[in-house]
Amino acid sequence: MLSPDLKAQVFKLPPSDRLALISLIVESLQESPVSQSERSAAIGRMRGLLKTDQPAPTDEEVAAMLEERRVEKYLQ
Repeated sequence: MLSPDLKAQVFKLPPSDRLALISLIVESLQESPVSQSERSAAIGRMRGLLKTDQPAPTDEEVAAMLEERRVEKYLQ
C-alpha cells in the first residue's frame, strides 16, 4: 500500500512527469519475472471483480444513468 505522503507527492507532479513515472514502473515490472501462479491468481481476482448475478444494463438504462450523472455533476 502506498503511503498518503507518496500519493500526495505523485499528484503534485505535472502530467508529463506522472507519465514518465508510469513508464518507469511498467519498465521495472517487465524486468522482474512474474510466475504463472501469480498471473493466474491476478486474473482470478479480476474475474471476481467483474462477476455479478445481474444482467448487463440495456442501452436505455446506460443512457439514463449517464444523464443522471450529468445532472448530479451540474447541480454540485
